[in-house]
Amino acid sequence: MASPNIYTDVNFKTQPVSSGTIPDATSALPKKTTTQKSSPGFPVLLLALLVFFQLLAILFSVTLIILFQMYSELLEEKNNIKQLNHTKLDCMKSHSSVEDKVWSCCPRNWKPFGFNCYFTSPDSATWKESEEKCSSLGAHLLVIHSQEEQDFITKTLDTWAAYYVGLSDPEGHGQWQWVDQTPYNQSAISWHSDEPNGNREFCVVLSYHPNLKRWGWSDALCDGDHRAVCEMRQLYL
Repeated sequence: MASPNIYTDVNFKTQPVSSGTIPDATSALPKKTTTQKSSPGFPVLLLALLVFFQLLAILFSVTLIILFQMYSELLEEKNNIKQLNHTKLDCMKSHSSVEDKVWSCCPRNWKPFGFNCYFTSPDSATWKESEEKCSSLGAHLLVIHSQEEQDFITKTLDTWAAYYVGLSDPEGHGQWQWVDQTPYNQSAISWHSDEPNGNREFCVVLSYHPNLKRWGWSDALCDGDHRAVCEMRQLYL
């Protein structure tokens, strides 16, 4: 559609017609001026391209940050597994609330229960040596949080053996402490009926009482040779 004509500076004058003089027709017509509008297409397109590339750069930066975080987490998990000397894992579908984790894993030959993994040492050693061995595996001596947990563990143990757990009285003043700083329940009922009873027995073993036909805790010498149970948190991948 053509642009309308725009008229500016139009002056109309009446001139007397003198004899023998014919007014110039062209001078009597109003002067016509037109304006031209510049096309806005190029600046708008340039601005749109600039905004597009800025958004693309922001999206690329965010994606790069997310990928870097995922890579860092994966690398950290692999390093942790490598440091714990666990070359093989047994994993199952995770039903925990751990975000973005699909598998819950325990090292091969460890038994899962709840959120933890358990390993029974086949060798006998002192309490300190047993704790050091568990520590070298990224674990600690067994900390019993519930009767259900203890019942699960004892089903895998030999009734003729005693097993160090992570409970001791390091000062010898009757102040029992768990190795992971879990508060000790003073009303714990897992002690055998005649325990604790030793003056120099400042470590605890899990043992089977044949007469009572039940598992329970007994205080023991810390330098005695007993088997042990190690405990660690499950690994989530």
